[in-house]
Amino acid sequence: MPIGVNIPKAKELQKERFRQVRKPLLEALDIDYQRADEAGDASKKTEIATKKQALRDVTNSTALNDATTEAEVRAVWDTDVLGTRPAEHT
Repeated sequence: MPIGVNIPKAKELQKERFRQVRKPLLEALDIDYQRADEAGDASKKTEIATKKQALRDVTNSTALNDATTEAEVRAVWDTDVLGTRPAEHT
């Protein structure tokens, strides 16, 4: 019997990779938001809030939820939101 990949576990591992990458991005945006708040820049605050929400939503990826193979799970990486995939996450 061949050894298979536990796809639900692979999806959880990929979500954890997303979380590792998004944490410093969210922290940086928190600082930017505070600066925009201090400056009274409502449009900048809205822009930052939208970016932060996109980062939060990355773990609810339809592509990841629909993935059925290891290759499909590994292929899910939203470069528009998370940036370039780090080498350790390939």
